[in-house]
Amino acid sequence: MKTISEIKSETELPVIISDQQGFVTYINEAFNQVYGWSYEEIIGLPLEVIIPESLHDSHRLSFSRFVMTEKAKILNHPLLLKTVTKEGIEVESEHFITAEKQGDNWFFAATISPL
Repeated sequence: MKTISEIKSETELPVIISDQQGFVTYINEAFNQVYGWSYEEIIGLPLEVIIPESLHDSHRLSFSRFVMTEKAKILNHPLLLKTVTKEGIEVESEHFITAEKQGDNWFFAATISPL
């Protein structure tokens, strides 16, 4: 399992990181190139901007459940999901999500590769 620092050093795959409140804290240049979001546009926005609207409720529930229980079924294995581009287009993507506790706070990092 890769650490968030190792994922941040990824240059070929799109990477996004959020805090435990679900706000984007980091993207790499590959994420910008593939999904159209610039660093300045997306940092501080809710992670839901890249999640299809039909999945917002289940995302919020799963996200808050993990922060409370520290247990999840979606971490550390490939997931086939959709990612929303800056233009609002839903793109089939393979997500690989990991979580890491830093101090008292959780951070979530994902590589998100379009298919």
